[in-house]
Amino acid sequence: MSIKAVGRKALKVLGWIALILLILAIALITTVDRSPIQDQDFFKETFERLDQTQFPASSGEVWLGGWAKSNMTPAQPVDLVGYAPRGPYEFVEDSSFVKAITLSNSKTRIAWLSYELLIVHPFLSQKVQEGIKASQLPIDQVIFTATHTHSGMGGYMPGLVGELAFGGLNEEIVDLMVEKSISALKAAITSQDTVSISYRKADAGALVENRFIKGAPIDPFVRQLIFTKDSGEKATFLTYSAHATCMSSKFMGLSGDYPSYLMEELESGEFEIAVFAAGTVGSHRPLSPGNTPDLVKKYAHSLDSTINLRMTHFSTINRKSIEYGSLPISLREPHLRISDNLRIRPWLFNYLLGETNPHLDITMIGSTLMIASSGEISGVFYEKWENLAREKELNLIITSFNGGYIGYITPDELYDQHFHEVRGTNWYGPGNGQYFDELITAIIEKTTR
Repeated sequence: MSIKAVGRKALKVLGWIALILLILAIALITTVDRSPIQDQDFFKETFERLDQTQFPASSGEVWLGGWAKSNMTPAQPVDLVGYAPRGPYEFVEDSSFVKAITLSNSKTRIAWLSYELLIVHPFLSQKVQEGIKASQLPIDQVIFTATHTHSGMGGYMPGLVGELAFGGLNEEIVDLMVEKSISALKAAITSQDTVSISYRKADAGALVENRFIKGAPIDPFVRQLIFTKDSGEKATFLTYSAHATCMSSKFMGLSGDYPSYLMEELESGEFEIAVFAAGTVGSHRPLSPGNTPDLVKKYAHSLDSTINLRMTHFSTINRKSIEYGSLPISLREPHLRISDNLRIRPWLFNYLLGETNPHLDITMIGSTLMIASSGEISGVFYEKWENLAREKELNLIITSFNGGYIGYITPDELYDQHFHEVRGTNWYGPGNGQYFDELITAIIEKTTR
């Protein structure tokens, strides 16, 4: 074969390769949509839905509260979830629990379920809801949350990304989590008795910082609900904004990170049970003295001391009223970016990630408004919302991982910065900062009309 013939054949092969690559690029990649979010149909749909939604409400004569926990540590090691894929844990540093608090005014009953996990995946929340229904538990609203430990177990996330990075889907693990969730809920309901409820806020700003920009705004507060039975037994539900990332990414033990040790400290003191829920953890990291178990325990001890020494607000929730509901959120097409202005196509995102279940759970307990989010909302927004709530004579508590997961909700001015939270896991931007800012503002306004 002549040199010219070989050259023509090589060019033909290169042409076919270029064509195939072009077709793949067109099929897999598209551009970032930067059109103003307030002009989008999904934006208008969500606000119309909020405006038209009537949340069930009731008033009673007494508060009835109960609580319980169940150990859901597997019999055999499973993959650790958090940071990068690490494989199965090599030992149990801390047992993993699911904890439940139930509250009723004798007409409506709500329940919180908190897991010592990275997130509560939509698949897990669906299975737990099915278990609650099958068990015929008398619960009107279940609010899911997680401690967001980055050293917790996997095995409850379907999908290709779940398989590659989050321990995949292990039906035995899911069944165990469902069983223990139902067990904790049943025990909490059985233990219900008359309670009083108080709200407490403490400034723990010295133990958390903005992980993007040094000195930038943070949400510094630990917020608590405290339930006290006539017998004197107490439970607390508390939130904080620092990511549970104190333990080293190379640590190969199953651990609840600082929330686990904080709950242990609280339970060794005045509380029979302490239930930790990740707050507005977007953009926030802990200022831990180190990443070994002993130093992480030291950090938790400092946080426990701060809760007691730096209280900034305390009030009693006397009005026995409960209002609750769930608001589905319509979103922009998925924007999992591969560069500043290129993203993978929505069909590929959905194939990789699966169901994200975007919604907000809204609960009003007397004068305390609780909003549970599917997204990791940045705490930099909190001060504005809390000031508005205070004008309305409301306490405001925001938690994350409510049985949906839509990635990070961060300030829009950071969208083109090369931070992991805004590049790799701000899945539905740009404009989500403004979107959630306006949405939570509207919820606060609606609940006080």
